Amino acid sequence: MTELSSSRRREIGSASARSLLLTVLGEFVHPRHASVWTATLLEALVAVGVEEKSARQALTRTASEGLLTSTRHGRRVLWELTPAGAGLLEEGTRRIYGFMRRPHPWDGQWLVLSVPIPETQRQLRHRLRTRLTWLGLGSPTPGLWVSPDAGKAGAVHAVVRDLGLDGRAFAWSGAATGIGDENRLLSDSWDLADVESRYLAFLAEFEARSPDSAADAFVAQVEMVQEWRRFPFLDPDLPGELLDHDWPGPRAAAVFHQRHGAWHARAQAEWERMDQAAGPRDAGVG
Repeated sequence: MTELSSSRRREIGSASARSLLLTVLGEFVHPRHASVWTATLLEALVAVGVEEKSARQALTRTASEGLLTSTRHGRRVLWELTPAGAGLLEEGTRRIYGFMRRPHPWDGQWLVLSVPIPETQRQLRHRLRTRLTWLGLGSPTPGLWVSPDAGKAGAVHAVVRDLGLDGRAFAWSGAATGIGDENRLLSDSWDLADVESRYLAFLAEFEARSPDSAADAFVAQVEMVQEWRRFPFLDPDLPGELLDHDWPGPRAAAVFHQRHGAWHARAQAEWERMDQAAGPRDAGVG
């Protein structure tokens, strides 16, 4: 493994153990629709730099959130995704693997949402921001959200209804009238410079990465998916007509899908090895 990869692994190891656990569950557990031993998950997380204590805490926390359920078999513990956990991972899988999969022409239409929420209602503001950001909307000023994809109106309306904001929200769509600087709107709504730098870092790490073994392929796969799954939250996937230079997003997406396909078989084989060896060594979470 290259020196760059080793450095990157140290950085990944400091990431949220729970986030890495969800990546592992989404890549290797959910597709199998099967249960998994504690020891399998521990070995997988330790392989990507998570300390065992943190890995066990991540399991307990994820279970407390209703995403996992456990059953004891003697001293061993078997984990299974709950319907809520499976639904969460299914939605994430669709977004992660469908994100920037193909170019989309722009019809010039903007979607605008006005929904003021007092500063005192911080939890509601956070829930709204999380869900609208996931849909790719940006907020140029407090209480105002925009997207150059008017086709998202139905999804935005669903968020507004779910959060009980119908009585204070307004939404409309249409073309820009030429008043104001569109580039300023983009920079105020999204931190595109930060997103671009993250894409370039992603390319620097994974474009030339070449795992030497099944174990290396497993680590590379988890690390790459862990990094890529951030982009649907960060990048609004703007149409090319609004970008003033060669945006690295499509190139990064091509690298992600090509490398994922190239590493898939060896990464899955390493997971099978860990799963087959795990049971007898498992002492449970408690």
